[in-house]
Amino acid sequence: MLVRPIQTEKAYREETKRAYMFIVPTSASKQAVAKQVSEQYNVTVTSVRMTLRKGKATKFSRGKHAYPGTTYRQDKKIAYVTLKEGDKIKVFDEEPVEEEKADKKADKKGDK
Repeated sequence: MLVRPIQTEKAYREETKRAYMFIVPTSASKQAVAKQVSEQYNVTVTSVRMTLRKGKATKFSRGKHAYPGTTYRQDKKIAYVTLKEGDKIKVFDEEPVEEEKADKKADKKGDK
């Protein structure tokens, strides 16, 4: 079973509450998701909440004179996994920004 973490602003906000968001198959159960996340990331899962996001309706046309129709995007199942206190999953990789700025200033001084 493939469990992919979501990297959005909402997921970042949930991470501060020790909850992580994952896209899971629509046939996945809470127990299967908890087992997969704990094996994949070596963490202890305390709870799992699931939600099903229905696919949006999209219009399509098959040419200039063809009758336009409506189809639907694929449904997504989202799992909110809460971890034991102290456990973390590194989803949002933070880059050391300060070091790069210091290196650029040193290069500019050396050019003069």
